Amino acid sequence: MARINDVGGTEGFGAIDTTDDAEPFHADWEARVVGLFNALRARGIVNTNEFRDAIEAIPPVAYLSMPYYERWFTALTALLERKGVIEPGELDD
Repeated sequence: MARINDVGGTEGFGAIDTTDDAEPFHADWEARVVGLFNALRARGIVNTNEFRDAIEAIPPVAYLSMPYYERWFTALTALLERKGVIEPGELDD
């Protein structure tokens, strides 16, 4: 089953920006999301496979409208809710 992230051979997404960007993050919150992922993974709360699956499970319209690290945050939120670490909607504000 193909998911929205599997767009190999699909046309219509426009040109790919191949400029080399030396900055790994464009906002502080992006670095915090990566730090959160690393901390949760190090503590065994999430693993890379379920994280990847959670990103790929984001509905297509939402996935395509989100920046890269917002997908990470959305996936982490879903995993933490599913595992009962946080309450559903706790991070909505």
